Amino acid sequence: MPTRPLFATVRSFGRAALLVATFVAAQPMAAVAAEATAASSAASSASRAASGAAVATARAAPATGQPRAPSASIRPADDAWRAALPLEAKAATQAYLDRLSPDTVARSNAYFEGRNWLLLWNWLLSLAIAALLLFTRPSSALRDWAAARLRWAPARDGFYGGAYMAAVWVLGLPLGIYEGFVREHAYGMATQTFAAWFGEQLVALGVAVVSGALAVAVLYAVLRRVGASWWLWGTAVTMAFMALFIAVAPVLIDPLFNTYRPVPEGPLKSAVLAMARANGVPVDNVYVFDASRQTTRVSANVSGLFGTAAVRLNDNLLERSSEAEVRAVMAHEIGHYALNHIPKTLAIYTLVVMVGFLLSQWAMRRLLARYGARWRVPGVADVASLPLLVAVLGTYFFLATPVFNTLSRAQETEADLWGLNLAREPHGEAEVLLKLVEYRKPDPGALEEFIFFTHPSARTRIHNAMRWREQMARQGAPG
Repeated sequence: MPTRPLFATVRSFGRAALLVATFVAAQPMAAVAAEATAASSAASSASRAASGAAVATARAAPATGQPRAPSASIRPADDAWRAALPLEAKAATQAYLDRLSPDTVARSNAYFEGRNWLLLWNWLLSLAIAALLLFTRPSSALRDWAAARLRWAPARDGFYGGAYMAAVWVLGLPLGIYEGFVREHAYGMATQTFAAWFGEQLVALGVAVVSGALAVAVLYAVLRRVGASWWLWGTAVTMAFMALFIAVAPVLIDPLFNTYRPVPEGPLKSAVLAMARANGVPVDNVYVFDASRQTTRVSANVSGLFGTAAVRLNDNLLERSSEAEVRAVMAHEIGHYALNHIPKTLAIYTLVVMVGFLLSQWAMRRLLARYGARWRVPGVADVASLPLLVAVLGTYFFLATPVFNTLSRAQETEADLWGLNLAREPHGEAEVLLKLVEYRKPDPGALEEFIFFTHPSARTRIHNAMRWREQMARQGAPG
């Protein structure tokens, strides 16, 4: 729920290891990185009291010493307020949203709308970088330099791929600093000093350089062999690396950015483990990670593939949420796993990437016929065509954003409903959704939600929770 969506996780991999397929800038793994993926506000004293001994025990996890600085203002509510809440879903939803102060809503709207503009600026930046590398010839010069010193073609391509990732990172750094550091601090959602933040960006760059070098070496080795069918084989290589990334990220990459420790034994941990095991998640522990040293956002995920599944939540969620809220969040995340959203996302993206490569073949053939000599790029199988491939595919993904977001919202709605049926905590879910308003506009118009939202809006999701509550109550179930 308050974590990076699965589609954003996949796109994040495209930015790093599969630069040849999608985006230019590598997104750090912290929530995170996401989308991955993804706010917070202080839990009310009544909420904290409701958490009981389970959350108090869980909070015994090692603290990072970083201050929590939520900027959202949510009017506290207690059990009496919830008991007096109208049963009818629409009225109950409005009552929840009315607890948000006008300043909080205005701040949330400004943050989210600014993020939408950043999608455009990042795309335009990617085109400018591609044009710079192609028209001023450093791309072909780098290829020639590597060819003169490295005899093995995959080594030459891998060197080019790693250098390309580093060059793109440097050229995009000013916008990256504004987007990832300055803006996050301006809205009260970041807790790192610049030195700490920049150090993590260097780590992310290292991951991107290594994974990019490997991906480019494999991709162009395949392209040289298959000729006109490169778009089909390019899809296969892309999806193989995508699946590999999702499998190894919880084990090898995420620990580079955060420390993961078992949640202390107690009723809350037992409840989360019971929900996970009952729904087929092969885990024997629940982990908490120290996201508070980076952000004030609450976050959780059930991630992994091919036996690397892990149930994880951040310390902000434990620190500032009631037991009911934590149960609601974790039930949602378990729902993603139980509903096979990762394999389904990979299957969907196989078709998406295939279409993207097919369109890239069409566009690149024409662009290279016109500008190839000027760029010193003879064909698609030449590694110096990589900036063009990234620009074409990046444009395709940018224009298809509403399609990807619609697919993501569908999965998030499925996980919401699964989580409600598992945890049976409609009020816990609604409370967490109010916290997410800090960085996600609560009540957008229908068109804005369709184009820009990876998750349904707070109004939509709270209404779904209150509708579940209403229908269960009419059947005599508590809620």
